[in-house]
Amino acid sequence: MIEAVLWLALNIYFESRNEPLQGQIAVAEVTLNRVASPHYPDTVKEVVTQKGDRVCSFSWYCDGKSDRPKEKKAWENSVFLAKIMLDEYTEKDRVTCVGKTALFFHATSVSPYWLSDVSKIKQIGGHIFYERNK
Repeated sequence: MIEAVLWLALNIYFESRNEPLQGQIAVAEVTLNRVASPHYPDTVKEVVTQKGDRVCSFSWYCDGKSDRPKEKKAWENSVFLAKIMLDEYTEKDRVTCVGKTALFFHATSVSPYWLSDVSKIKQIGGHIFYERNK
């Protein structure tokens, strides 16, 4: 499995495996939008494993739990979706639910410190997706 597929699949799996398909696509979009942004690292692995001053960019990566997927079907679905998103990720033809400006999301159960710096795009399932304030 190529590195980008592996890390995108891990992010989809740990961030959204229990979300509707649109939520899983949106998580993949945020990850890939960050790769395309000059404000983030240039590879999927570097984006997923990026650590900031306060926390990791994606909480599952620094939560102290195993990063080995345990739910076989959810993992297979995450890998399949990662391959699709990487194959289709072009400006013209990519699969999209939140668009190319989406760079952030969080679970509806939390209220992150960075909310004043972003504008809501939409809620999908248990996550809210945002773009950077203009």
